[in-house]
Amino acid sequence: MAVLVGKQAPDFNASAVINGEEIVENFSLSQFRGKYVILFFYPKDFTFVCPTELHAFQAKMDEFKSRGVEIIAVSTDTEQSHWGWLQLSKDHGGIQGITYPIVADTNKTISHNYDVLAGSWHYNENDELEADGEMVAYRGLFLIDKEGVVRHQLVNDLPLGRNVEEALRMVDALQFFEEKGEVCPANWNKGSEGMQATHDGVASYLSKN
Repeated sequence: MAVLVGKQAPDFNASAVINGEEIVENFSLSQFRGKYVILFFYPKDFTFVCPTELHAFQAKMDEFKSRGVEIIAVSTDTEQSHWGWLQLSKDHGGIQGITYPIVADTNKTISHNYDVLAGSWHYNENDELEADGEMVAYRGLFLIDKEGVVRHQLVNDLPLGRNVEEALRMVDALQFFEEKGEVCPANWNKGSEGMQATHDGVASYLSKN
């Protein structure tokens, strides 16, 4: 698996559904340069674990917005599929009420470039293209900074739902480091003390005050 941390996040240009109802073309990641972005991939529309994740991100939208973070979801379904799912209520397994963009990676290039595409393809002896496994996205998540650099990535297998609170914690840790110049130890949470490396290489705890 590719490690994108420390590298420029691959840009893309694709169709997407925005504001829960409008289909747009030429939706790109680069339009959010200058903002923090949580870009997350999910396998399929009209499934079971996926809507719980999408609703969980929506439930924390105010907290992400207060930190200047944009949320963008991606799956390999079509924009029409996304739109149809958005019209279905939560009680019926839908994602009605989701307001952040949902990108249609129908040619699977975005998932491939972020190295979260399950399955693989090859040419057989008859020069025919074949796929091994289902070509959908793993549950990848990427925290991208204002300069378009990936600062955190996480990839879960298909059955394993993510923790949205952890995504928020990583945003807080990145912004704490950027603002204070201090690093974040294990289990750090917003409001906790940071650490600073001394010239002799020994890290010391510092009070946030």
